[in-house]
Amino acid sequence: MSRILSTPLQNADLEDLRIGDIVYLDGLLVTARDDVHHRHLRQGVPLPVDLAGSAIFHAGPIMQKKSGDKTRWQVISIGPTTSMRMESAEAEFIASSGIKLIVGKGGMGAKTAEACRKYKTIHTVFPGGCAVLAASRVETVDSVEWLDLGMPEALWVMRVKEFGPLIVSIDTDGNNLFENNKKNFAVRKEAALERLRGHLGFMNQG
Repeated sequence: MSRILSTPLQNADLEDLRIGDIVYLDGLLVTARDDVHHRHLRQGVPLPVDLAGSAIFHAGPIMQKKSGDKTRWQVISIGPTTSMRMESAEAEFIASSGIKLIVGKGGMGAKTAEACRKYKTIHTVFPGGCAVLAASRVETVDSVEWLDLGMPEALWVMRVKEFGPLIVSIDTDGNNLFENNKKNFAVRKEAALERLRGHLGFMNQG
């Protein structure tokens, strides 16, 4: 199924989504990767943005100040960062921030999947290599927080329109698309190897 989700998100907006579904996002999307997680959770610094019901993007964007307006920013490119880098902190971040949707690249692990189940949050993946497309879906950059962390690590507060396509990789039941695929591929690999062994048995002869 494919649908457009709008922030602020409620449990009911997400509970019937399943891994493999495709969604698009309207509303608030805030970048938050390694240093944001570390500062908030390990250093105990309160988040400067209320993320409850909102979405975060594991991304390090390239931003540029608008010509003639040095207080406003525009997105040049914004591609996803590997989400697994946040695995050790994401469950705690979900609990603390109240986020309902995560956008990133690749899968996440068991701790995040359990937090998604418990707090009714989803993880989604944005296609790699489409950073300029992603930038085109950003309508405004409302503000930037924690810019002292550097451009890629700062909290960029953006308003997006039909941001996607986003593939649901962890749903609110804790199902994990990437982990399921690994198991399926392992079964198929063993079956394929067994067939090959029958054809290449001569290689085992002394």
